Amino acid sequence: MAADSRGPLSGLLVADFSRILAGPYSTMLLADLGAEVVKVEGPGGDDTRTWQPPVRDGVATYYLGANRNKRSVALDLKDDGDAGLARELAARADVLVENFKPGGLARFGLDYDSVAAVNPGIVYASISGFGSGPGGAKLPGYDLIVQAISGFMSLTGAPDGEPYRAGVALFDVMAGLHATIGVLSALNSRHETGAGQHVEVNLLSSALSGLVNQTSAYVAGGVVPFRMGNSHPSLFPYEPLPCADGELIITAGNDGQFRRLCEVLGVPELVDDPRFRRNEDRTANRDELRPLLVARLRTRSKMDWFRDIIGAGVPCGPINTIDQGVAFAQEIGLDPVVTVGEGAAAIPSVRNPITFSATPPAYRLPPPSLDEHGAEIRRWLAAPQEERA
Repeated sequence: MAADSRGPLSGLLVADFSRILAGPYSTMLLADLGAEVVKVEGPGGDDTRTWQPPVRDGVATYYLGANRNKRSVALDLKDDGDAGLARELAARADVLVENFKPGGLARFGLDYDSVAAVNPGIVYASISGFGSGPGGAKLPGYDLIVQAISGFMSLTGAPDGEPYRAGVALFDVMAGLHATIGVLSALNSRHETGAGQHVEVNLLSSALSGLVNQTSAYVAGGVVPFRMGNSHPSLFPYEPLPCADGELIITAGNDGQFRRLCEVLGVPELVDDPRFRRNEDRTANRDELRPLLVARLRTRSKMDWFRDIIGAGVPCGPINTIDQGVAFAQEIGLDPVVTVGEGAAAIPSVRNPITFSATPPAYRLPPPSLDEHGAEIRRWLAAPQEERA
């Protein structure tokens, strides 16, 4: 099988033994950049094929969102013949990505040690919920559980309300990005040494790293953060503020931006008020400053203020729905929606967020149906390795 793109990762073969989101998202990014990704699914297919509604032409949009540019083969690892084909794929691959429970692939001869014994150049990426150590290996790795256990949910929601999860599987996505970084780093190391290695990523570590200033507040400062609604613990204004017809996010992240905000709002006297002169003053006295800003903002609509405040060089933005967010990206020239595939099989998808001056991402293959490329892949795996295209 030959890749039909000359992206920056063209020529790499990725064996994708992952499912749901973190692994598939990682391998989709690699596929966008030219890698040849073979998605290995069990007889029932990736779980997200059934995570619906919503659907497009009967296919779950959840699955569609993380599986473009891949070829699918259904292999029952409990079947000796299929397991043999899976091992052959691993032996030929440059990269293998899996998110089985730690140790779960060992009985099929598909664990890192077994694969590396016949393919020492393999970059083998394992994604788990809580790591492969004895304390975490048996814990189920679902994003919502990690949002809870990591402390993230303790920060999300109204100060006097219940904890909330994020509206997306945040740490699955983050772990997928970390896995991609790990794979690319290990490939670079392989250029120097010729040897692959085992890359491990877990959702809890990704969460604790991704909580950046909040985890730093505790580990470096001994402070346990708490829910503040949409307020920021270290900046003000940095939250939604009410206008005449709705709220506008305003983020004056430094003294210069605060000065320009006060000028456009018509309250320049606030700039030199000792209560608000520096960021730390504004943060400490936010309850006094907020009503002074709101009194001006309520005199006009949010979009009127948006145009003027942005024009003054102060970051701000309306709180959009998803359709409005996509429309705004289109309006400012980001072309967020691409067409993947051709003809009746083509589907709209969200553009890969990375741009390259010479080797752009490609959108070759729509997300595959289960075992769509099974016959082709089985023939290729059954042929002697030197005959592969």
